[in-house]
Amino acid sequence: MRSAVCAIRGLLSSVNIPCLLRENPELILPPFGHADLDRRQNIVYDVLCDTLMTEGVAMARYPLNLPVQLKEEAERWAASQGVSLNQFIMWSVAEKVGALRQDLNDPDFPQIKYRRGAAGVPTPVLRGTGIRVQTIVVAARKWELTAEQISAEYDLTQSQVEEALAFYESHRAEVDAGMEAEQRLEAARV
Repeated sequence: MRSAVCAIRGLLSSVNIPCLLRENPELILPPFGHADLDRRQNIVYDVLCDTLMTEGVAMARYPLNLPVQLKEEAERWAASQGVSLNQFIMWSVAEKVGALRQDLNDPDFPQIKYRRGAAGVPTPVLRGTGIRVQTIVVAARKWELTAEQISAEYDLTQSQVEEALAFYESHRAEVDAGMEAEQRLEAARV
């Protein structure tokens, strides 16, 4: 890897930077004095070589603009954690992406979202209410209430109740499994 980097740097030493910038206006480089040739070569290298291999993992370079105050705070947090700003930002982005990957929400049911309870188990609830889908299902199936009666009983719109029931039909096995697990826990407490 090191020899490949040196070879690329060697090739760039012969690059005519003003010509490169004229032919590639999308490359945005800061202004330099004539004595800054080595610095220019390094920046051109960073711009042109946007993917490197680090310990077998492809690493992409991405220019990032941060508000000054946010950057300073991130630098303080990184220093307190004993890591570089780049590592801190990478870990922060990885953590956010990981959290988004765990987003189980079904785009076909925008009024339903998953909430993790005390046990950490994701449970489908009506967005903005905290009312579980299984509560609506029990009211409709077990107590035989109509959508209109359920909406009045739980202070919901009829469309929320209908969407919860439609979600149940689409995710029946999952909701039934949650209800069965809850029944087993209640039986074990008795």
